[in-house]
Amino acid sequence: MIRSLIAVFEPFILMLVGTVLVASLLPPRGAGIPVFGYAADAGIVLLFFLHGARLSREAIVEGARNWRLHLAVFAVTFGLFPLLGLGLARLPIVPAPIAAGLLFLTLLPSTIQSSIAFTSIARGNVAAAVCSASFSNLIGILLTPALVTLLMHPAVHGPGAGTSLAAIRSILLQLLLPFVVGHLLRPAIGGWVARHKQLVSVVDRGSILLVVYTAFGAAVAEGLWHRVSVADLAILSSLCLLLLAIVLGATWGAARALRLSREDAIVLLFCGSKKSLASGVPMAGVLFPAAQVGLVILPLMLFHQIQLIACAIIARRLGERPAG
Repeated sequence: MIRSLIAVFEPFILMLVGTVLVASLLPPRGAGIPVFGYAADAGIVLLFFLHGARLSREAIVEGARNWRLHLAVFAVTFGLFPLLGLGLARLPIVPAPIAAGLLFLTLLPSTIQSSIAFTSIARGNVAAAVCSASFSNLIGILLTPALVTLLMHPAVHGPGAGTSLAAIRSILLQLLLPFVVGHLLRPAIGGWVARHKQLVSVVDRGSILLVVYTAFGAAVAEGLWHRVSVADLAILSSLCLLLLAIVLGATWGAARALRLSREDAIVLLFCGSKKSLASGVPMAGVLFPAAQVGLVILPLMLFHQIQLIACAIIARRLGERPAG
């Protein structure tokens, strides 16, 4: 268990915390605001380009076969999660400033890297995890913005946000187009991407950190830490724990009800219970006004750490159990 906890407290998590601290103390000001804004937009484009280049055609073909499992993951990710988000965001104890972020968190696709890693540690069906997580992210590029438009009232995230032509154009140009171009260029650059995983990882994570710094800097300038108290953070942490516990229990119960094999049940457990920071941060940057992005992604960043710690412990314990 100790090794599992150490494993999730990787440098990237510390860098995320450090980025938030720097943005809180030294947010972009003056001429630096548009510079960081353009850089963050470029980072979003690059991030989704790399996501497209990583997704193999084989994963798409293979994903169509185990349809019961992938449909179950889809139902949890884009069905159960949003329903829970709607319920939690309307609780009287949830402060208004973080209600939108809590709901947005539940509308995101699953993670890819950690879902696959935890499935492997737990001795689950890794190939199916690759397919489920990849499909979740592929579908999420269009479905998450649609759910934001459908479920999040414009008053929460700005007049016309998520429904205007400008927002649609941003989604197409910053998310979908780079993803499609990256995937179409996979035959030419796929080998290079595979050989330079460390460099790609640096670019991937660097893009996220840049967007986080820009978003939190803008939010701090708008009075983020005056609107969110220590008590609010405590409530948010408790709700994130509750949300994860409900989904973990629901996915394991659904796997039993569907009579999935142990290996596939592990896939549903981990792919169904995750929410992607790598997709969520740039999507928030496209879908919400700059001054509100920091507040919107705060629940996501907190949930991300909780899910890593909890799932690392669960994966280690499942991996130590005898099969059967």
